[in-house]
Amino acid sequence: MKHLFIIATLAVLLPSCIADGTNYSTANDDTTSDTTAAKTSYTNEYKSTGDTSLLNVKLPQWITNQTLHYKAITVYFNNQYRIPNCVAYELTNTQVNMTDAPDAENRDNYQFERDKNAEGCPDWWEYKNSEYDRSHMAPAMDMRWNATAMSQCFLMTNICPQDHDLNDGEWRHMEEAIHHWAKSAERLVIFTGPVIERNMDKMGKKHNIAVPDEFFKVVYSPKHNRAIAFLFDNEMADKSWTNYAVTIDEVERVTGYDFLSALPDNVETDIESKENIKQWPKYFPRR
Repeated sequence: MKHLFIIATLAVLLPSCIADGTNYSTANDDTTSDTTAAKTSYTNEYKSTGDTSLLNVKLPQWITNQTLHYKAITVYFNNQYRIPNCVAYELTNTQVNMTDAPDAENRDNYQFERDKNAEGCPDWWEYKNSEYDRSHMAPAMDMRWNATAMSQCFLMTNICPQDHDLNDGEWRHMEEAIHHWAKSAERLVIFTGPVIERNMDKMGKKHNIAVPDEFFKVVYSPKHNRAIAFLFDNEMADKSWTNYAVTIDEVERVTGYDFLSALPDNVETDIESKENIKQWPKYFPRR
């Protein structure tokens, strides 16, 4: 009986010994990335509600990639261009309620940092004196529910050079809308990143940080079994964010990526071919 008691006690205590669910992938792979996302162990304040295989992205063989699994985000990083290929994460109504609470993490307490786990990751100061913002692909507003999640979203593997007028304009308004959507959707699966091309302009001290011409956002609601995507040029958007809605098929066409491959083929084909902004809750950003 004494031995059974000790075993039972260890079974209870061991999960609390897991630090933050971080799982670093150090392999740099330029082949198709279809590795199953690592299962993330969260603290008691929040637990994942779904299958993390939905966060998988299949990339074209020509794109260099290193996959890094963090507490709240999965980063597909390109050390050739020194920017992420894509960042994937889930956003739930529980998280949104926590991020909107008065005691949520304050972004002013965090700063950009080089990701030591990613070869070729730039440092924050390499963006200095450029005409571009350090734009979060997984936005900080969605990570305020936890200090570790917030800190890791400020790693430079989650950052791309983005035109300030876009970053602080319709791109931000779109992100605010998605944040709002999660309240009624219960859970959203989100992919965001630059459109990787072979001949992108470069910036930075050594002129080796690629500047994308376009950015995408892909959003899937498992509860409603519907999806939508957005494509923006890397410049000030002169129309409302809703005008940049497209199908996932269109984003896959310009990127060569394959999203939501964990879904049954018939479901994936159906939802990726449709775009109807009117199916999503209305959101009117403050301008």
